[in-house]
Amino acid sequence: MIRVSLGGPGLAGFPPDFAGGYVKLMLAPATAGGKPVVRTYTIRHQAEDAIAIDFALHGGEAAGPATRWALSATPGDMIEVGGPGLPKPLPQGRDFYLVAGDMTALPAIGVNLEALPADARGFAAIEIQDERDRQDIAAPEGVEIAWLVNSEPGQRPALLVDALRSAARPEGSLAAWAACEFSAMKRLREYLRGELALAPADLYLSSYWKHGMIEDEHKLAKQQDAAAQPS
Repeated sequence: MIRVSLGGPGLAGFPPDFAGGYVKLMLAPATAGGKPVVRTYTIRHQAEDAIAIDFALHGGEAAGPATRWALSATPGDMIEVGGPGLPKPLPQGRDFYLVAGDMTALPAIGVNLEALPADARGFAAIEIQDERDRQDIAAPEGVEIAWLVNSEPGQRPALLVDALRSAARPEGSLAAWAACEFSAMKRLREYLRGELALAPADLYLSSYWKHGMIEDEHKLAKQQDAAAQPS
């Protein structure tokens, strides 16, 4: 991953305390006169004068416009930013937390785990592409982090849910947070919402991308999937 800090005079008036929330990056269009390419990213850190955005790097044909921009960005470059959108934190006061996500969710997972109280207990499964993708996360001692290496993202949709199933957890109140590839999200939904019967107040679940699709196509797939779910 690569971290890019965005700051300067244009950050004046940006609301505080939005780490874990998201922004819309307005990237240059592919053709002259075209509309900007919009991509959504999580705020990993926020300071008074800058926000930090982490980009998961994809090589070859998988490198999209946001990845290419992050790799070529230099101090002084300008980019338009929309937002911010509200963070999706873990609820407070639960006895145990289940967390799952891939590298697209790693910034939000880091923010959420570091915001838990020191006595919190839980299990987090994080899918990465290589052992070198591990990050230092200042999670409470009672939260176990399992790093799951998958060199082909989007190709093992059961990886995260299988890890959560294997986690030992105590009796008591439970909350879960998960964000990942679309097919993996559906497996997690079957488990967290279906088998564990977690209520909306105890569960955040989202897909951040879909294998083989750009963001606009994924957004449509999410809308169709949501419309097909029972109310």
